Amino acid sequence: MSISLQNLKNEKGENLSPILPNGIKNYLIDIDGTICDDVPNEEPERMATVEPYADALEICNKWYDEGHIITFFTSRTEEHRVVTEKWLNDNGFKYHGLLVGKPRGGNYHWIDNHMVKATRFKGKFTDLVHRNAIIEVFEQ
Repeated sequence: MSISLQNLKNEKGENLSPILPNGIKNYLIDIDGTICDDVPNEEPERMATVEPYADALEICNKWYDEGHIITFFTSRTEEHRVVTEKWLNDNGFKYHGLLVGKPRGGNYHWIDNHMVKATRFKGKFTDLVHRNAIIEVFEQ
């Protein structure tokens, strides 16, 4: 599937990084503890046999079928890429990419010049709903 990015220019007419069309999301989804049980890098043999969460498989594939971009993002290392891709494919996950080498330890704070929405996984994949929350932002 190919997504056509929208080109942008700044006030000087210089090109900016392109963005996705309205309504299309770039989902970055963790693997361990989010779409399956948490398997630490120190126990790679478990990566081949861990079962996916059925609700995660259903929702991720639904988002893919709706035209969103699905990229799995994991603290698994490059040496675990092949077994991870095999696991994703064998379990029927539809996706566009896999990023390995996410820093370990949690407490992530993502800083970007593009809009970022963060959703903490707490045990069940469902369609996303809107909620008001307190967030940290840079002072203007």
